[in-house]
Amino acid sequence: MGFDNNEPEQRRRLHAALSGAGITTGTLWLQYFSIGGSVGEYEVEAYLQGMLSLPELERDLLAMAANELSNSGPGPHAPYSDEFPLDAPRETDSPDDGPASA
Repeated sequence: MGFDNNEPEQRRRLHAALSGAGITTGTLWLQYFSIGGSVGEYEVEAYLQGMLSLPELERDLLAMAANELSNSGPGPHAPYSDEFPLDAPRETDSPDDGPASA
């Protein structure tokens, strides 16, 4: 499974929220699992390191778990996938090489 357009930014912002709130991967995973998450702790760690892609639902459950643990404290919040524009370009996409205008 490959990365969708917003996954790298969603991961980066989740990681920032976790760091800001001092939440460990183990604590995040336990909360995530308790609200219905289905991947293991090792997979969550791999996702946070950028080595594994997760489906949108699992990413949103991780964001929910992080936000519940941080209790809306002063740090950044973990974004949900619907907080990103639908037409955001992929990180690896190049500009459109359409017809040149004269």
